[in-house]
Amino acid sequence: MTGRPRIGVLVGKGVLAEIMDEATAARLEDRFEVAWPAGNGVGPDEAARLIAGASGCVTGWGSPVLNAGLLAGAPALRIVAHAAGTVKPFVTDALWERGIVVTCAAGTIAVDVAQYAVALMVVGRKQVMELAPAAAAGRWGAPAGGRRPGDLRGCTVGVVGASRVGRAVLALLARYDVNALLADPYATPEEAARLGARVAGLDDLFRLSDVVTVHAPALPETRHLVNAARLASMKDGAVLINTARGVLVDEAALVAELKRGRIRAFLDVTDPEPPPAGSPLLGCPHLTLTPHIAGTVGEGRARLGAAAAEELFRYFSGKPPLDAVTRDQLPRLA
Repeated sequence: MTGRPRIGVLVGKGVLAEIMDEATAARLEDRFEVAWPAGNGVGPDEAARLIAGASGCVTGWGSPVLNAGLLAGAPALRIVAHAAGTVKPFVTDALWERGIVVTCAAGTIAVDVAQYAVALMVVGRKQVMELAPAAAAGRWGAPAGGRRPGDLRGCTVGVVGASRVGRAVLALLARYDVNALLADPYATPEEAARLGARVAGLDDLFRLSDVVTVHAPALPETRHLVNAARLASMKDGAVLINTARGVLVDEAALVAELKRGRIRAFLDVTDPEPPPAGSPLLGCPHLTLTPHIAGTVGEGRARLGAAAAEELFRYFSGKPPLDAVTRDQLPRLA
């Protein structure tokens, strides 16, 4: 024993190589006594070994559920730093009952998702996905008799959900000179104004917006939030973007609306994911599908491990967490 706080890393080697670079690992080793995983998976038995005597731990994709049985073997545990987005799959009441601090890297992911969503707004308004193939085939300029491309600047953007991503989107849109609307049951007019938006009901938001971008959590009450009636109310030429969860969109209703040619859509998530063979989403006109790439990908995933490490450094230096998760927040989180 070194007298330094012990940190258990409950992420298998395969995932760990993606989310934590050598520099971050070295910083952890310099500050803490680190218990690293032995293999590519971390089951309950391995997790119990890793957090025995630990004051903190790092979790991520593939980590086991932190239930009362597992936590019983880690009486010194005080903080869990999650190197990924949602914490719902692994947190239990036992964590809150023990007063253990839980943090997550969702804020890091939110920045990347927001940047992707705003990029799609520009691409969608400019009709890039329709005009690029035409240009490659020698058909230059706007399609004859078709709807002309537009700009993001000056249009109305409806943001569904004041989540981490929704807020990051609004922060980016502050530079784009748009009229921003926000639909969120917990957002007050005053809070929306601070975010650079005006509160709107969902029905009004879909009806008034040139672009609708969805950033709400997947909850029983948000299933098919984007329904047939709201899709039908969208302006001709409007753009729908979903980088949140596939279950939020009534995909059958969306396909029907897209086939009418009035609106265009970008889906980075589907229900189920990926779409099965024969799904009407595949090959649907005026739809661009991407394989859940809006969040942190590639080399950028190392930022997740760095974010978790930073939370540990802050906690053991007596500083407040940057992105804490509380039990009260869980029902509203993705």
